[in-house]
Amino acid sequence: MSMHRREFLQLLAVAAAGGLALHNGRAEAARAGEVFYDLPRFGNVSLLHMTDCHAQLLPLHFREPSVNLGVGAMAGQVPHLVGEHLLRRFGIPPGSAEAHAFTCLDFTEAARNYGKVGGFAQLATLVKRLKASRPGALLLDGGDTWQGSATALWTRAQDMVDAAKLLGVDLMTLHWESTYGAERVKEVEEKDFAGRIDIVAQNVRTTDFEDPVFKPYVIREINRVPVAIIGQAFPYTPIANPRWLTPEWSFGIQEQGLQQAVEQARAEGAQVVVLLSHNGMDVDLKLASRVSGIDAIFGGHTHDGVPAPVVVANPGGRTLVTNAGSNGKFLGVMDFEVKDGRVADFRYRLLPVFADLLPADAEMAAFIQRVRAPFAERLAEPLALTEGLLYRRGNFNGSWDQLLLDALMAEKEAEIAFSPGFRWGTTLLPGETLTMEQLMDQTAITYPWTTVTRMSGATIKTVLEDVCDNLFNPDPYYQQGGDMVRVGGLQYACEPAAAMGRRISDMRLNGRPLEADKLYTVAGWAPVAEEARDAGEPVWEVVARYLRGRRVVPLATPAQPVLKGVAGNPGLI
Repeated sequence: MSMHRREFLQLLAVAAAGGLALHNGRAEAARAGEVFYDLPRFGNVSLLHMTDCHAQLLPLHFREPSVNLGVGAMAGQVPHLVGEHLLRRFGIPPGSAEAHAFTCLDFTEAARNYGKVGGFAQLATLVKRLKASRPGALLLDGGDTWQGSATALWTRAQDMVDAAKLLGVDLMTLHWESTYGAERVKEVEEKDFAGRIDIVAQNVRTTDFEDPVFKPYVIREINRVPVAIIGQAFPYTPIANPRWLTPEWSFGIQEQGLQQAVEQARAEGAQVVVLLSHNGMDVDLKLASRVSGIDAIFGGHTHDGVPAPVVVANPGGRTLVTNAGSNGKFLGVMDFEVKDGRVADFRYRLLPVFADLLPADAEMAAFIQRVRAPFAERLAEPLALTEGLLYRRGNFNGSWDQLLLDALMAEKEAEIAFSPGFRWGTTLLPGETLTMEQLMDQTAITYPWTTVTRMSGATIKTVLEDVCDNLFNPDPYYQQGGDMVRVGGLQYACEPAAAMGRRISDMRLNGRPLEADKLYTVAGWAPVAEEARDAGEPVWEVVARYLRGRRVVPLATPAQPVLKGVAGNPGLI
């Protein structure tokens, strides 16, 4: 590729200043990347943090949300800022590569300018550089690592288990990992990870005697400083995902147990205590205000790429709350200066992982090629050409969600369709070929079955109200994961700040009001009830059949509810 001199000089100038500009030339971009990723070492304790990669081994595109509404005390607060609101809050120059990494602004053009993000071969290069410059640094994995791709599903996560070891992960916690079943998770812990990677989760216990299922925390010495890493698995796993996959494990936030773990770790000599969390950022912020003695929370689950920590005051002092995005797009770098047995200062940087600015690590690249080889033909099957941008991320329907809903309604002859409010799933640019691999990026779960049911209008409203309360309850401890259920065929209005049971109104089907006592045919997928196991064909088979019959995915605007009471909200573009 060629680069105009003006663009080249702009790139180097901005890179030298800590930002990044256009990179149409590979060699020039690589040199700029050397500057961009050259973080001066600070302090004597360093922790690297990744989360929610969702089994994506290769570089990809991932569009950040245009709708991320906060309610109650969180309205207009981090992480509920999107687009220009986020850029202003963190002082990120519009049009820069970091603006592309952290927002959805001008996404298609910016994605073509800056290239793909993530990729384990590129991430491995960055991790090795940072560990070399920061002796003793630990790599923390916040979970949602084993799920989200075809190869992870087809290998029962073995590709990601091996990739994590090769990447140099030191500790991890859990969420979607549990959907492979308790037996599989323990098998990995006791065999693959033995002596290599610790799984930590203070809030997972047995349902009979409340014995710990995993280590609640570990203490590691970094440059002679004892550092405690406490784990917090996703608290609502048995609600958001099938209970039958982990029938003998209990979860929950377990605030009191966390406080006890902090105090015990301090009593054992820990001078730094951090929480490796999969709570979601709103929950972490509340938790940080109520539990004392945690120096920092490295958060995940909500996929929020937050450029700087939120400092939360609590009775014991303060806690730094971070969240490191998703899909391998970011790597968090926390440097602590520890003096006299406590954290005296810190530096933090959430680094976007631009695939074109980091050379692929040879060992990781070879591994990725090897593990994908048996599935290459199946992954590469072309299904259709997309005319528009396909994305999934935001409080309501994305264009990928709309495609799944349209397919369900067409193939199952349903009037209405529901699709889960999943946050994971890669982005496809206009004009690209949609392959089986990209379809699996949206659907690869261990309970993929499709359903067709008859539901009354009253039941449909109850479903929408329940999910809406999970998303918009003003108390973060009652937000049980995910975004709003994606809805096809049905138009409705939503008032996020309204009281429970009053958020959903004006439900219409083909322009006519939904009747409370009338039955409607509703298609869906990903049922969590055990009786639904193997009840219908996997969703990817349904959608693949739909795509093969069309060959082109037409440009379409995802259906959105009419939003009420959100004018001027910085969580909305």
